[in-house]
Amino acid sequence: MKPIFFAVALALTATPAVAAYDDPGHARFEHDRQSILAMTGTFKVTFDMRETVPFVADYTPIPAKVVSGHEVVRVAEDTGTTIMLQHLLVATDDKGKTIIVKHWRQDWVYEPAHVMAYVSDTRWVNLDTTPAQRAGAWSQTVWQTDDSPRYGGIGVWAYDDGVARWMSDNTMRPLARRDAVRHPVYDHYMGTNRHAITPTGWVHEQDNAKIGMKDGKSVTFVHEVVLNTYTRDDKFDVAAADAYWTKTKDYWAAVRKLWDETLTRDGAITVALEPENGTVTGPKLMGLADAIVAGKTTTKKAIAEARGIVQSTSVAAK
Repeated sequence: MKPIFFAVALALTATPAVAAYDDPGHARFEHDRQSILAMTGTFKVTFDMRETVPFVADYTPIPAKVVSGHEVVRVAEDTGTTIMLQHLLVATDDKGKTIIVKHWRQDWVYEPAHVMAYVSDTRWVNLDTTPAQRAGAWSQTVWQTDDSPRYGGIGVWAYDDGVARWMSDNTMRPLARRDAVRHPVYDHYMGTNRHAITPTGWVHEQDNAKIGMKDGKSVTFVHEVVLNTYTRDDKFDVAAADAYWTKTKDYWAAVRKLWDETLTRDGAITVALEPENGTVTGPKLMGLADAIVAGKTTTKKAIAEARGIVQSTSVAAK
């Protein structure tokens, strides 16, 4: 896949300007914060993914995929203008044993000076925002299971017609595991991302164009709609998720800091992707957290190993 840095930069710059809010004590700012925090809690989740309209004559959309599960969403950090929400997937194996998987993380930053963006098959960069673009806006950056980057966008929370909703600009994203493991003809998405608060929880909606190379040209193969529905529910092993998070949150805070330091220092992160695990750092960094839970290592030792993993990734990119 060819780098498309300038296309992504243009998409960010082209975001419509919004009216500036007052300082962070303004009622609108607090309303935004409460909308973001409303996505925390315990949920039954349904993931509904459907390819819709093909744009290449010989491409046939794949069948719809609908799966469900349970997630716990906790606040990993809240400074006021930055809110980090950590998702924890709760599943059971064929013997009925509870399995906790640290899932994705979503970070919200008020009036961000820059937004982390995916720009090629191995590279993420910090793109500057304009004063008009960031006025009153929040960025949402999404991070992989090992806290390496995935994608980011910027938008404004709106409250028209009785619904609290946020919608991103059009952003580039790497393939999700559901597609990557099939090794499809397309190799990335361009899409919008909407979060809306419902009476029973919230929804995450995506409108994606699946893009790849054909006959030496970049083409859209098909459109996809994704509807992830979070319905409040506590009839599953919530305690197991919280126990995992209690044991590993200091480790993961350190890992977040390592990735942030790389992005701040270099303005970019380069790390390879693999279908099963997202970024190639996933198995090692996730494995260290599992070792902490199992009592096979200490948080201090795991952080030291994680530092070497992240640093070797950034060194290899130079």
